[in-house]
Amino acid sequence: MSWKNKTVIYVDMDRTLCDFDGAYRHYQRERPDVAFPQSIPGFYAGLQPLPHAVETYRWLHEQERFVVFILTAPSIMNPHCYTEKRLWVEEHLGFDVVDRLIISAHKGLSRGHYLIDDNAEGRGQEYFEGELIHFGQPSFPGWPEVRRFFELLSAGAEMGA
Repeated sequence: MSWKNKTVIYVDMDRTLCDFDGAYRHYQRERPDVAFPQSIPGFYAGLQPLPHAVETYRWLHEQERFVVFILTAPSIMNPHCYTEKRLWVEEHLGFDVVDRLIISAHKGLSRGHYLIDDNAEGRGQEYFEGELIHFGQPSFPGWPEVRRFFELLSAGAEMGA
């Protein structure tokens, strides 16, 4: 696959594709003795997708103009998270997306045009050379707004072509 002339998009998992906070609150209620629920084996595999996340990711993935990767940071206190994130991607996004999974605590090392992430800093987001789509913030509160942004970007590129 040639990525020449394609827009490279990275998508975070926790709090962007996956409902990390919902699972965290659930574990706090059910297991108040566990200070860090994300350190429990099974935590990441059991995360639910955020509303419209799967549909929007699949739409981006299917667009000829874009090449899309998952770029997620690991929980270093839970070595199972590496495998569980891989399993989550296959279950919710499909096996064809598995080879687009990048697990790195240093997101600024990845080169591309856009990073869709709920954090603006902390895992190298502040060093990302492209544009941050700050998910969950007023400009991009959810996946419908993200999709609309890329629809307009794509339409603008088609008009300029």
